[in-house]
Amino acid sequence: MKDLLTLKDIIDAHKRIQPYILRSPLMPSAYLSDKLGVPTYLKLECLQPTGSFKLRGATNLLLQLTGEEKKKGVITVSSGNHGKAVAHIGEILGIPVTIFLSTHTPACKVESLRKTTARIIVTGNSYDEAETAASAYEAKHGLVHIPSFDDPRIIAGQGTMALEIFADVPETRHIIFPLSGGGMGAGIGLVSRQQSPPVEIWGVSMERAPVMIRSLEAGRVLQLPEEQTLADGLKGGLGNPNRYTFTLCREVINHTALVSEDEIGQAVAFLFNNHRLVAEGSGAVGIAALLAGKIKPEGPTVVVVSGSNIDLSTFVELVERYSDLF
Repeated sequence: MKDLLTLKDIIDAHKRIQPYILRSPLMPSAYLSDKLGVPTYLKLECLQPTGSFKLRGATNLLLQLTGEEKKKGVITVSSGNHGKAVAHIGEILGIPVTIFLSTHTPACKVESLRKTTARIIVTGNSYDEAETAASAYEAKHGLVHIPSFDDPRIIAGQGTMALEIFADVPETRHIIFPLSGGGMGAGIGLVSRQQSPPVEIWGVSMERAPVMIRSLEAGRVLQLPEEQTLADGLKGGLGNPNRYTFTLCREVINHTALVSEDEIGQAVAFLFNNHRLVAEGSGAVGIAALLAGKIKPEGPTVVVVSGSNIDLSTFVELVERYSDLF
């Protein structure tokens, strides 16, 4: 497994995707730096053209498809952000795209996808049910499957953000990021453990059905029923079977943390009130863990703010509810 993906693969991915992504800013947070007593920065993946870090992995994978695969067209299953990334880069590269979503995908993400040229199919009461339906559709129509996280090319793409972090702040000692399927965690971890000394990484999930964290604790891939959560982008299983991310995350993730719905909402409000940033719940879980004191880093720290695709009414409600705290 250790030879599956190398630092060179991630460096090559970074070069490959440069024309298509934003080299996202690393913003210092005076409030968090003061609260934690260490320099703290925000990696603003929420500013990517599609509103999330998912553009990195999707771009790296689609650019490596053969001409025949591009002509066939691609299919993917998404909780929203990955689908938007595939639709965006597919349109640029002239690749037909089909996206399956569950019926519980937030309306704002569904409507955003319907504005693209991709074929959108909403079915199933969970991510896993949508995936089952997509598999049958894929076989019938001869499409090329694009995993949302469990693929070396996706992992390499997501890992490119760590290259940028260490280039901008070489003294970084901790990276905190949202943890779900594990593509981001595996990619960041592979880069982080190559640093000298290795950098500590923290994966953060919501308390409601945190599949990867519970699987890491159990030492095997688990399946959990989905629950409603503000961190909707972190919902979904690890795949059946999971071929790459679970094993890699076991090897490279040092620590994990869980955050409540209240803590997630507070983090969304904090990012707006202190930095005028719009973040979705799944993009703010790392901030939530720091504000709640669940992670206490001992050196320069970077928190990945991974996405901004949040329903407007939900965003306004959270900002109004928690603004007095900040």
